[in-house]
Amino acid sequence: MITTVPSMLLVRLVQERLREEDCIRRGWILDGIPETREQALLMQTLGAFPRQVLVLSAPDTVLIERNLGKRIDPQTGEIYHATFDWPPEPEIQKRLIAPAGISGGETARRLLAYHRNIARLLPSYPKILKVIAADQPCVDVFYQALTYVQTIHPSNAPFTPRVLLCGPVGSGRSLQAALLAQKYGLVNVCCGQLLKEAVADKSEYGELIRPFFEKETAVPDNITMKVLKRRLDRQDCVERGWVLHGFPRDGGQALLMDSMGYKPNRVFFLNVPFDSILERLTLRRTDPVTGERSHLMYKPPPTMEIQARLLQSPKDSEEQIKLRMDRFYRNSAELEEFYGQAITLNGDQDPYTVFEYIESGIINPLRKKAP
Repeated sequence: MITTVPSMLLVRLVQERLREEDCIRRGWILDGIPETREQALLMQTLGAFPRQVLVLSAPDTVLIERNLGKRIDPQTGEIYHATFDWPPEPEIQKRLIAPAGISGGETARRLLAYHRNIARLLPSYPKILKVIAADQPCVDVFYQALTYVQTIHPSNAPFTPRVLLCGPVGSGRSLQAALLAQKYGLVNVCCGQLLKEAVADKSEYGELIRPFFEKETAVPDNITMKVLKRRLDRQDCVERGWVLHGFPRDGGQALLMDSMGYKPNRVFFLNVPFDSILERLTLRRTDPVTGERSHLMYKPPPTMEIQARLLQSPKDSEEQIKLRMDRFYRNSAELEEFYGQAITLNGDQDPYTVFEYIESGIINPLRKKAP
């Protein structure tokens, strides 16, 4: 029986691959994922976002005809086509077989699911998407794609953005950071993720951080700032700008960052009521068998059997969330005072509505504070 790989597991596997050195240094091209809006949002939340998106489009009748002509060599695994790529060798021709799942009816069913998903998927990539007609010679398709990829697409921002997102746990900072990074080509800098990567890489700073992780205590500000400085000083951050979340968390950290020359030119505070935060976080669950993540209200498990085995992370308990929110609001007044021109937004609404407000705050000049 063929089963579908859970979206969270699949996206995390992709995320791990994209973080390897060759992908970071040379870039990457991704095919086959995301197939759904859910996968696109998961990728954005985890910081995996493309600079360009290409959609190859052709009439269903053409795609069904192409699929029907596929043949496979069972000895080598090579794929051929009865019309477009027929092998000249008679011995290969004799052993070619039609792969399973290419009948007209099966292809039509897969295309129906594709059209249903693509209509919801494409709005996840506004202004970086190009549709290319695939019903033409492959050389023409290739050069149209190459031209688009090589074109430098100017940012809508009137300056190099250095954005700081502040908000309590569950306010949606990670998703908004991913959307900003995708839209404006910014580097998505999550301070907590930087510390985890330093430990995983067993770097000099990672060995300093490890004892604090093992004891589950806060990493000292001076160590955190060294790791952050190393990232913000890299060429991509300097040239493209950045969106930072997870640091600073109080006035002292903001002053330290400012004294070292890292001054955001836009600061946003995402306000979400306590009850909404509890609803977002305390109802999250994980399936220990598949790794799939669910939400008892927004994305309930498909069966009672799965629901019965779901687990809640200890950090999502109401008690832990209250502690983390109390910590944030205890220090937020210092941050708001330090960043006097910060923009406060209602984060308790559709994430794309929140994003539109953030975009407006970036594109438009800051309002001058009354004396």
